[in-house]
Amino acid sequence: MAEREERGRRGPRQRSAQRPAARVRQGDPARDTAYRVLRAVDQDGAYANLELPQALRRAKVRGRDAAFATELAYGTIRMQGLYDAVISVAADRPAERIDGPVRDVLRLGVHQLLAMRVPDHAAVSATVALARQHVSQGAGGFVNAVLRRVGERSREDWLETVVAGVSDPAEALAVEHSHPVWIVRSLRAALIAHGATAAEADAELPTLLAAHNDPGPLTLVARPGLVQDDALEQAGATPHPIAPTAWSLPSGDPGQLLAVRDGRAAVQDAGSQLIPLALAAVPLHDDPAAEPDPARSPERWLDLCAGPGGKAGLLAALALQAGASLRANEVSAHRAELVRHTLQGAVAAGAQVEVTVGDGREVGAEEPAAYDRVLVDAPCTGLGALRRRPEARWRRSPQDLAGLGPLQRELLDSALTAVRPGGVVVYATCSPHIGETTLVVKDVLKRRPDVEAIDVREHLRDREGRPLEGVGAAGELWAQLWSHRHGTDSMFVALLRRRADASLG
Repeated sequence: MAEREERGRRGPRQRSAQRPAARVRQGDPARDTAYRVLRAVDQDGAYANLELPQALRRAKVRGRDAAFATELAYGTIRMQGLYDAVISVAADRPAERIDGPVRDVLRLGVHQLLAMRVPDHAAVSATVALARQHVSQGAGGFVNAVLRRVGERSREDWLETVVAGVSDPAEALAVEHSHPVWIVRSLRAALIAHGATAAEADAELPTLLAAHNDPGPLTLVARPGLVQDDALEQAGATPHPIAPTAWSLPSGDPGQLLAVRDGRAAVQDAGSQLIPLALAAVPLHDDPAAEPDPARSPERWLDLCAGPGGKAGLLAALALQAGASLRANEVSAHRAELVRHTLQGAVAAGAQVEVTVGDGREVGAEEPAAYDRVLVDAPCTGLGALRRRPEARWRRSPQDLAGLGPLQRELLDSALTAVRPGGVVVYATCSPHIGETTLVVKDVLKRRPDVEAIDVREHLRDREGRPLEGVGAAGELWAQLWSHRHGTDSMFVALLRRRADASLG
């Protein structure tokens, strides 16, 4: 077959002169590691961000090979929706009818051909070797034939092919940007719910979807009072503009930083950092009819759903600065241990922290009006963190909302009972879906006349102290961050105050 010029990113295709039987029969360690991660995610329900580091250590893959394996695994998982559409055409059969192990091998090969700077002959040869090693000789021949067909066209050509005839704009975007179509429609609805017109949402939606396929820089939190800026600067980190505590680490292993190892800093999304900062910054109100109490004890703070501990770690540092105590509650004993681990830096510095295991829905009844500030980082679909959790988009379904919605409402109601009159509650989710955000808050406010929403946007400040832009329509009291606008996870945050004159009866 004659060589043809690829339109777009790369130059002329390089064909392999080797016969399939003459090629290597075992995958190289980096590709082998990526394949094993895909199988663990697909077959065992593993999480890529937890599975990959372990797989790299087991295979002793380091340096550039580790970076290659990481891009190969994460990129393939993110883009598997598009790749399955390509495979279906190239294989002349639906991708879902191809055995899982072979399908994962093909996905890895397609990612190398269409999205990585890998010569075609190397991508095909090494991927065929994976099929022979992990499946069979016959599978290797099938993979070779399919990948050779894939390599005949550019990414742009394939995009045009797989969306041809798709009349629904949401379905076309779902294929092109590799998202389930229900998520595409939900994100469009969320953009509109937070102030965009339908036309603006349609124009903005492709950029948002594309942002989910860009992992972005690694972000660290410098826990206030525990670590100096120069310690992060020496490690190559640079200030992140969104949050005063956030730093971007363009390369390197954060686990090698002493400040990270001892809990004075940690890996944490910049948008996520804004949530504890807002909770700590908002003023408390007291009953105007009550007499001032100079002997009032220090503030008590509560993180109702603390696992795995990122926000609790920042809250503990802020509580230490404010002279407050913090209770970090988590329903899972295993995740509570993760919280204890991430709080070690603040505890070593003298923070008064208690980690408890319990159902957050019961805390309000057990300790009514006991806390001054409460954080509800509610369990959610995680649709706002698709950049960092590549497999999440394929595991979630609309049915998940049916179970999460009641839980989110019960947790928020418990928090509002646990906070004292005049105290504040922050409700946050790592999801922009309106069923987990505005609808939850509005429903609870309808049932709680003792609670009022206050403008959280006054307390969401960037590194320069300026209010964040693009977080909601004029007149909204809550805020929605967006991956494509702010370079963060798409966090939702609302700030509620229990009225200072609220009855405790």
